[in-house]
Amino acid sequence: MTPGLLGALLAALAYGTATVLQALGVRRLAATPSGTPLPRRVRAAWPYGLGLALDGLGFLASVAALRTLPLFLVESAVASSVAVTAVLSVAVLGLRLGGGEVVALVAVCLGLTGLAVAAAPGPAVQPGPGATWWLLAAAALVAGLAVVGAIDHDRRRGAVLLSVAAGLGFGGVGVAARLLEVPDPVWGLLTDGLAWILAAHAALATVAYALALARGRVTTVAALTFATETVVPAAVGLLALGDQVVPGRDPLAAAAFVATLAGCIALAGRADPEVPANTGPDVEDGVDEPTDSPPGEDLVVSGDAAAPPRRPPGPPSALP
Repeated sequence: MTPGLLGALLAALAYGTATVLQALGVRRLAATPSGTPLPRRVRAAWPYGLGLALDGLGFLASVAALRTLPLFLVESAVASSVAVTAVLSVAVLGLRLGGGEVVALVAVCLGLTGLAVAAAPGPAVQPGPGATWWLLAAAALVAGLAVVGAIDHDRRRGAVLLSVAAGLGFGGVGVAARLLEVPDPVWGLLTDGLAWILAAHAALATVAYALALARGRVTTVAALTFATETVVPAAVGLLALGDQVVPGRDPLAAAAFVATLAGCIALAGRADPEVPANTGPDVEDGVDEPTDSPPGEDLVVSGDAAAPPRRPPGPPSALP
C-alpha cells in the first residue's frame, strides 16, 4: 500500500471515528443534570474533544494523500468516512443497520477498492498563478451562495443553496490542498495566498453546512453536500490538474466512483446524533444517561458534521 493511499484511508478512519466520538460526547453532555459544575461537564464530554483532535488528524492525512493521489480517489475516500461511522455506531451507539445499509457498505468498500486499482498516482500539474485567482473566485461564489441561501425565505430552497455552497467549499479545500506546496520551513504557509484561500474555503463551507442543517432535512443536506464535494473536485482534477486513470481502466474508475458516491449518500443518514432526553442515572462519573431509544432513532446525518466539519478541523465530520 502506497503512503498516499494509506493517508486517504487514515483520513476516512479518523473522520468516521471522530463523528462517533462527537456523538458520544454530545450524549454524555446532554445527560448531565442542570447546574453540574463546568469541570464535571468537561469530563463528561471528553469524547467530543477527542473527536475534534481526530478531525484535525484526518485533515492532515487527506492533505498528505493529495500530494500523490488524484482528487477523485482522495475525495471519495474521505466521503467514505460515513461507512466507518456506520460500522462503529453499531458497537458504540447501539445502532442497527438494515439490509439497505449493509448493501451500501459493501458498495463503498468495492468502490474504493476499484478506485485504488484504477487511479494513477502522481503529483498535480501546476496550472500556474491563475489557479489561485480561480480558487479565490470560487470562494467568492461559495460566500455568495451561502448568503443567498441564508436570507432566502423559502427554507427548502435556502437549504439546497447552502448545501451546494458547503459542498463547493469543502471541494475547494481539496483542490487547494492538491495544489498547495508545503514550504520549508512550514510556517512559510503564513505568507502563502493559496493556504489562506484554503482556510477561507474551509471556514465558508463549515458555516454553510451548519446553516443548511438548521434549515433542511439532514439526509437531503448531506446528500447534496457529499455529491457536490466529491464530483466537482474530481472533475477539476481530471480536467485541469492532470489527475489520471491507469490506461484501460476508465470503465472501472467510472463504475467505482459511482458505487462509492451512491453508497456514501445512502449511508449519510447515519452520522450525527440528536440531543437525547435527560433521563436515567449513570453510575459512572455521576452522569445521567438517557434511556435507550429505538435503534436508529437517536442518530441523524453528518457529512462533515456532529460538531465540527470533516476536512479541516472545526465545527463535517460535522455539526450538532
